[in-house]
Amino acid sequence: MYRLILLTLCLSACSRLAEVGKSPDFSPLEGSYQHHAMYSTPLPHDIPPATPADASSLWSANREALFGERRAARRGDILTVVIEIDDKAEMSNTSGRSRAGNDSMGIPSLFGIPERLNEKLPEGASMADAVETRSSSAYQGQGSVSRKEKLTLRVAATVVEELANGVLRIEGQQEVRVNYELRELIVTGYVRPADISRQNEITYDKIAGARISYGGRGQITDVQQPRYGQQIADVLLPF
Repeated sequence: MYRLILLTLCLSACSRLAEVGKSPDFSPLEGSYQHHAMYSTPLPHDIPPATPADASSLWSANREALFGERRAARRGDILTVVIEIDDKAEMSNTSGRSRAGNDSMGIPSLFGIPERLNEKLPEGASMADAVETRSSSAYQGQGSVSRKEKLTLRVAATVVEELANGVLRIEGQQEVRVNYELRELIVTGYVRPADISRQNEITYDKIAGARISYGGRGQITDVQQPRYGQQIADVLLPF
């Protein structure tokens, strides 16, 4: 068991040592959904009959025509995703509770029984105040949440699939490498063709099931992360 753990740690260390002094590599596009959507030609639903006047018409409906539709509408098309997130949320709760109680019970006279019992009780004790209880409790709680996020980005995405109901599945990926740090932006989701503007753009709030990831990898990001051993210790140690 210990040998297996040691071998796993050595393999992990060797893979990290191989990256020392090198810039992080870009993610390959070959084999991705974007690559497949651009290089594969889908079969047409139908083939309209061509007439001799189609090539000479000034009002052609082709995408390359002057008044043709330039918005993304089929697999392999490219559109621009505009991400402008400026969210701010604040919440504050305060609760309080207080309770006090006082109970007393006595039997000063009950067929002469208390008087007879008082003779046998210690000095100062009396059945006139047999039982007396007091109780009090107090509770106060307070909590607050404050969050602020701001992100402004633009990224080109590719239509990778056309669903049967006309909805388009898009996927976009952008990577920028500066020195030894690689910043990557990934956007995926589902959009309606009607929500795409005439500038062939769509905002992030019109993307259903949007998944937006903005991060990086490289020397700076690696230093900011705790070591694997420390992460494991944080999970296993109860203190």
